[in-house]
Amino acid sequence: MDSLGDSSSAGDGLVERRSSPGRADLSGLYRVGRTLGRGHFAVVKLARQVNTGQLVAVKIIDKTKLDVLAASHLLQEVRCMRLVQHPNVVQLHEVIDTPTTLYLVMELAEGGDLYDYILRHDGGVAEGTAKRHFAQIVQAVAYCHRLHVVHRDLKPENVVFFPQQGTVKLTDFGFSNLFKPGIMLATSCGSLAYSAPEILLGEEYDAPAVDIWSLGVILYMLVCGVPPFQETNDSETLVMILDCRYSVPEHISDNCRDLISRMLQRDPSRRASLEEIEGHQWLEGLDNNLLSPEPPPHWLSGHSRMHVERIICNVTFHTFSTKLFILIFIETSFLWSF
Repeated sequence: MDSLGDSSSAGDGLVERRSSPGRADLSGLYRVGRTLGRGHFAVVKLARQVNTGQLVAVKIIDKTKLDVLAASHLLQEVRCMRLVQHPNVVQLHEVIDTPTTLYLVMELAEGGDLYDYILRHDGGVAEGTAKRHFAQIVQAVAYCHRLHVVHRDLKPENVVFFPQQGTVKLTDFGFSNLFKPGIMLATSCGSLAYSAPEILLGEEYDAPAVDIWSLGVILYMLVCGVPPFQETNDSETLVMILDCRYSVPEHISDNCRDLISRMLQRDPSRRASLEEIEGHQWLEGLDNNLLSPEPPPHWLSGHSRMHVERIICNVTFHTFSTKLFILIFIETSFLWSF
């Protein structure tokens, strides 16, 4: 498996990476508790930082069980989470790498996920509440896209609540990838009920457009309480998605109905852009902070918009792991090449 990079201080705004000889040493840094979740190659544990007492979630990955594809996905997940620093994205605090195990230390979401929240609201969430949650999800996705990161697995299970902060945050970048605008991707990934038709057909696809489709599904679920495409078996559900066949309950407002329809377009080129979503009438009247663009990472400050776009494009397609390497690249290899 490729190295996940060298260390950088947490103050640099990027994640710290340590080397550790084995899991036994983790107890010197974190006191590991109960299991929060389990996957094919990983288990997520509750843990407490020994020095500060801070509660965190630790994703423990058994590297010996990873095939080439899984290792590649893991590398992309870490790389994308390092790049994205946003109030509505779960933060990766630290990476601890051992010969057989990788530990990802992340923010702990204590309020559960959006899927369980929707299940507790029969018939959907009130539109005023749905707006506040959806606006934050849109902000997170828009920020990712500005950094050329596509999530590709947007669904209520991957949106989590932080009650003390009063926010929802995007998590699980296991299917995320870096993209260049205008260059199509081809990897089939995600979950059936939330995946865009072009992904399900195995076609090449525009990266931002597939996230837009998934946002449409999430909004529908928020206000209706059920997925827009749901049949008794996967085959029938697939047909519904490919036909873009769904119905909206009568109690949904016209503006909300319109926004859903603009995201759930069979033709990717006809889907609303994130800018159009943020400016849509349904989201009017929210606190300006919910829809104000988050500035780019501080290591991009001071550069023109054209420079920022080109820096991001170059940085995301090189294996930079620390702020130092990024700054060296910007100052010596890139900005002098215009």
